[in-house]
Amino acid sequence: MPLYVTKPSLPNRERLNHYIDRIYETHHLTSNGPLVKELEERLQDYLGVENLLLVANGTLALQVAFRALGITGEAVTTPFTYVATASSLVCEGIKPVFVDIERDTLNLDPELITSAITEKTSAIVPVHVFGNSCDVGRIQEIADTNNLKVIYDAAHAFGVNYDGTSLLSFGDASILSFQATKVFNTAEGGAIVFKDKDALERARRLIQIGYSDALSEPSLGTNAKMNEFEAALGNALLDEFSCVVDRRRQAVECYDERLQGVFETQKQSYGCTKNYSYYPILFKDEKNLLSTLKLLTDKGVYPRRYFYPSIDEFEFLGRTSDNPVSNDVSRRILCLPLSAEISMQEVNMVCDLLLGI
Repeated sequence: MPLYVTKPSLPNRERLNHYIDRIYETHHLTSNGPLVKELEERLQDYLGVENLLLVANGTLALQVAFRALGITGEAVTTPFTYVATASSLVCEGIKPVFVDIERDTLNLDPELITSAITEKTSAIVPVHVFGNSCDVGRIQEIADTNNLKVIYDAAHAFGVNYDGTSLLSFGDASILSFQATKVFNTAEGGAIVFKDKDALERARRLIQIGYSDALSEPSLGTNAKMNEFEAALGNALLDEFSCVVDRRRQAVECYDERLQGVFETQKQSYGCTKNYSYYPILFKDEKNLLSTLKLLTDKGVYPRRYFYPSIDEFEFLGRTSDNPVSNDVSRRILCLPLSAEISMQEVNMVCDLLLGI
């Protein structure tokens, strides 16, 4: 059987059926149904946050957050991320201004942000890459000094804490993705965690095509609601999520034991916990990566080049290609297979191939 970079977690079928039965009882399929409300409340409790709003996917979570917070003009962001971080800005008429990353943490380098700020800048949009915390303190200082909003793309950071506090509680908003490849998934889906309750209410109206209720006059909005079947999957998976994290942790520890010191790895930010969502390694150069990638795929192992290429190279995002660290890292990084379903035998097989055993 082929071994892919990930395998989506699915809950126990009987447990899932329990939630689906409730949908059949109520015939409530969408528009802030009971299972969506239940999942919002449960996630707030599990993650230790307030003002959480479930949405249709992580990309729309970004776009809705930008609208709810009134972001316009330009936003400083990272080139080392999935394309949706920046394309969501462009879709909202906001110009992404790329700033290079730190070579060790792989996150936006806060010391480069100030020089990228102009009179048009209204926000900083950092990414907690692979769930590893940005320098949230320094970024907030820069934002406060320049009267900017901070919206974190925390798509990878489900359940991560920083200095004992949910990483999602920093900034004016943090977004999550619950797409199938994420450590916690609802097949598709996402969430926004707002600092301010008023922003939450603006966003709640935005995702319902501008309606606050069925009788009100609408304002400009979009359709970004999560449906009840996705919420059923999320509730069922949350019931057993501790087991998912534990199985992923065991796989990561096995990789660590065999590969640390052999490959360059991402430096974990001080005070940041892990959610075991990805296992990236860096090769000495792209040639070495490509030869290893061919070796792995020939054996039925399919890792993935997250994130290649560096998105500042994309023409439609305003190509710049002047972020040397991001461009270098993107050519040398590979994420190894990791999921709650991977066996220790499979992890060891990947390690054997990488080590030439």
